Amino acid sequence: MTALPLLSDHPRLRAAASTADRITTALAAPPEPDYPADDYGPASIRWHAQSLSKGAAGVAVLHGVRAQTGHGDWEPVRAWLGRATADDLANSGGAGLWYGAPAVAHALATAAPGARPNALAILDRAVADLTGRRLAAAEARLAARARPPLAEFDLVRGLTGLGAHLLRRDPDGALVRRVLAYLVRLTEPVDADDAAGRLAPGWWTAEPPDRPALMAGGHANLGMAHGIGGPLALLALAHRDGVTVAGHTEAIGRICATLDGWRQIGPAGPWWPERIPLPDLLAGAPAAEGPARPSWCYGTPGLARAQQLAGIALRDPARQQAAEDALTRCLADPAQLDRITDPAVCHGWAGLAATVWYAANDARSSALAAHLPRVLNLLLRHAADPMPGTGLIEGSAGVALVLHMFATGTAVRWATSLLID
Repeated sequence: MTALPLLSDHPRLRAAASTADRITTALAAPPEPDYPADDYGPASIRWHAQSLSKGAAGVAVLHGVRAQTGHGDWEPVRAWLGRATADDLANSGGAGLWYGAPAVAHALATAAPGARPNALAILDRAVADLTGRRLAAAEARLAARARPPLAEFDLVRGLTGLGAHLLRRDPDGALVRRVLAYLVRLTEPVDADDAAGRLAPGWWTAEPPDRPALMAGGHANLGMAHGIGGPLALLALAHRDGVTVAGHTEAIGRICATLDGWRQIGPAGPWWPERIPLPDLLAGAPAAEGPARPSWCYGTPGLARAQQLAGIALRDPARQQAAEDALTRCLADPAQLDRITDPAVCHGWAGLAATVWYAANDARSSALAAHLPRVLNLLLRHAADPMPGTGLIEGSAGVALVLHMFATGTAVRWATSLLID
């Protein structure tokens, strides 16, 4: 359990505790299924049960953290884990940290560590098997000099997410080091496939960005959820914990150099484009004129936290301070904050609040902590209305967990799934 700084405003903390309690009470037991049991699609019982992001696995984490901090009992943990494991777990295709066997393994290890050692051992073997297959596929792709799909390396489905779980579960094992070694290779520059023979970042994907006018040529994704922000955070966290591989420091430096090159300075402070399509790479500048939504998943907060962790890992106070200053300037810009419209973790207020909380806990000054009361107020305001989803990343369980963290001043290590701790 990590001790975190308490806010001094007790009425605000009581409001956070009350709202967390209300949301948690509504999630006391899994609802009766209302989808066909044999449906395997994204709207099915099976899919939601195994989803850390939207379903039962994520809700189990909320209840487990509260039980471990003395604010709940274990029956809801057992009930939600039971729902998560009611059917065969996915361990191929879209399986990753947020879905399938790895998601359930992560939920069990976080919510009820030591409670079901035999089940966790089985899940550990499943995660190791999936990770080995993913590494073999990535090595074959690298040998063929092909472009990686985002799902090869990202946090949600790819090797970064699997590596995050392995760093937590088995930091001394060989498999997490194989993942880190793969990420080192991923950072090595590649040809941009343009007539000028330019180099592109090694994570340049053939997948088009989600802007119809920029379909050709692929892109480099900078986000935390699906881009290079996740690998940077994992490499930094592993380095900070003393889990390193050959070329580790250089890989962190290459990612940081890319982010430095695409760092934009606006009236409200530094920002980064979400994606770099080929036209932007060739032009050397983003088409976007300013920062997008300041979310954990793609915005300045997530990328600033990843760079802060890199500065801490490399003992580079200038980089750490620059990252903290970027986040502080972002939080002081009402125009950016107004773009957040929901309370969820992934792209809403809970994710921003959690990111700022952890960044403030590591910060070199109190500037970030000074923004916590206002961020908490905004989260409370948006959490007043019911949310449609129940999960940890995109549902009400994540909102309740972040509010619980603020209210109690302690946090069981649940934020591995976001790579902010």
